[in-house]
Parts: sequence; C-alpha cells; structure tokens
Amino acid sequence: MITFVLVAAALTVAGVIAVVIPLLRGGVGATAPGPAPWAALAATVLLVIGSAVLYVSWSNWPWTAVTPADSPQSMVARLSRQLERDPQNLDGWLTLGRSYIALQEYPLALRAFERAERLSGGQNAEALTGEAEALVLTDESELNGRAARLIERALVLAPDSGKALFFGGAVAARRGDLPLARARFVKLLGMDPPANVRPLIEQQITAIDGQLGGGAAPASATPQLPAPNPGAVVRVNVQLAPSLATAVGASPLFVFVRDPAHPGPPLAVKRLESRFPQIVSLAASDAMIPGRAFAPGQSVQVVARIARSGNPVGASGDPLGQVTYQVGRDGLVSLVIDHLMP
Repeated sequence: MITFVLVAAALTVAGVIAVVIPLLRGGVGATAPGPAPWAALAATVLLVIGSAVLYVSWSNWPWTAVTPADSPQSMVARLSRQLERDPQNLDGWLTLGRSYIALQEYPLALRAFERAERLSGGQNAEALTGEAEALVLTDESELNGRAARLIERALVLAPDSGKALFFGGAVAARRGDLPLARARFVKLLGMDPPANVRPLIEQQITAIDGQLGGGAAPASATPQLPAPNPGAVVRVNVQLAPSLATAVGASPLFVFVRDPAHPGPPLAVKRLESRFPQIVSLAASDAMIPGRAFAPGQSVQVVARIARSGNPVGASGDPLGQVTYQVGRDGLVSLVIDHLMP
C-alpha cells in the first residue's frame, strides 16, 4: 500500500508540472496571454486535493482498520493494567481471579483472590472460595489444608454459595465427615443446579450413600443416578509431534480427564514418565476427589501435558495436546501433543 501511494503521488506531481509550467511561462507573441500564477495555483490545488478526494471516495481499500477480536489473554492483561491504576476495585480483582482460573493460571488467580480478600477485610465469600479453588487446582491435597479452612469461612458468610457447597462437600468427605458431606451435596442439589452439573452432584450423593451403607435419602432429594461404573476406563495412546521432540527432556507427563461442562478439579489424573508413544488408562481409582469420577456415556476431555517445570499446574511453553472422549463408547483413542501452552 505504501508503494502504491508513493507512485500515485509521483504521478500527481508530474501532472501538476505538466499543467502549471505552461501557465507560469505564458504564451509567445504580443497577442499571447501572459503568465497566470493564480490559475497555476488553482490548477495545483484542484489536481492534488481533487485526486485524493476522488480516490478515497471511489476506492474499495479498507481505510478504517478492522480491529481483530481481543484474545482472552489480551483482555485479562488489559484488566490487570486497569487494576494497577485502580487497585481498590474489589469487583475488578474478583473478575481477574475468575479470568485467570479460566486460563488455568492458578498462581495468578490465587494472588488476585487474595487481593480481593484483603480489600474486603476477609468478608467476601467469593474471594475466599476463589482462593480455595485456585489452591485445589494447583494441589488437590489442599482440600485437607488451607483450602478447607477457606471454604469453611466462605460457607459461614454465604451458606447458599453453590461453589462453596460443592467444595465444602468435598472437604467434608476428605476428612471422613460423610453425613455433613452428604447434607451439603443434597442442599446443592435442591438449589436447581444446571443440567450439566446435576449428574455430578448426584454421583457424589450416591457414592456417599454407598459408603454409609445405603442410607435413605431425604424426601427432598432428587432420585439419584446409578453409581459411577468402577469399570469405566478412558484409554488414550499419547504421542508426541516430531516438531516438539526436543522440548521433552526429563520432564514428567501429566494426563488429565476433565469435564468440559463443569470447570474444576480434573476427574482423574496420572503422572507418568515422558515416553512416546505410550498407552495410558485412567479409571475411577485415579479420581482426584473420592466419588467424583466419570461414568459411561459421559463426554470428557483428555489432556496430556509435559510439565517442563515439573509442576502439575500448566505453565506457558508446556507442550500440550487434548482430545474429546466418549466414556464407554470410544476405545483406544490417539492423543497427540502438538502445540505449546500460550
């Protein structure tokens, strides 16, 4: 485009010279008109401005640049810069924490929620729950530690918080308080959760009932689904794209099973040596939270990631691959690690 503009300008100058020089010289002979500087000036203005106006009017060139759609990363970066200018914006820090959770940037999410907690004086249930979620997604054993304490505080502030009830049920189940875990899941079920979340809650209740010896559910509870099939298995053949062969080294391989309709801790996870290709099988015994497993007929996402830092939390530059898997229908599915985390 720049080359075209330069050529067009040169042609315009040439045209101006061809018209203006005869007007400035005037004619030859006594009866010929003399120089006409004003006419030369008028001609120059007409040629330069007129040609520019006509080109802009008739050209199909997109003079107004189309701004590409913002990526999630750029929108989060912009919000982060805004919070640097307005660090007292509680809602902004909560939004930033949720955004980092969605991007799987759990340490950054934790920092954002911690900032929100400080701004609220420890009285914001969403900030407390967000901290707990970020901790659990980083290290599932936090359900026995700080994350558990944060969830209990959140439930005191907001006893009807759906996310706090879900994690609160998991916390109670981890410490062996099955009646409390069941009560929290039943309460959550009575809050009319989304259709894609309801089966997960029902699975929790069913699993707890099995451990309690099949105790009857309260009349308010919704009829439960059958317990997750312990024989349900996800099988993938993990392969590495040749273009990423030099990015492996001795880094461990993590293979996760996630529910794409319900963000949160993976349904199952395995830590393995980075050998390719290798067949990986994940079952209910690989669940991160007892009783929360995948069931036949469920559509899940299987993710394979080489953790170059050794950390189970994803980091920018980690080789990654993923595939959708239908539990109970798909057999051995190929999963290729073929790109890097942004």
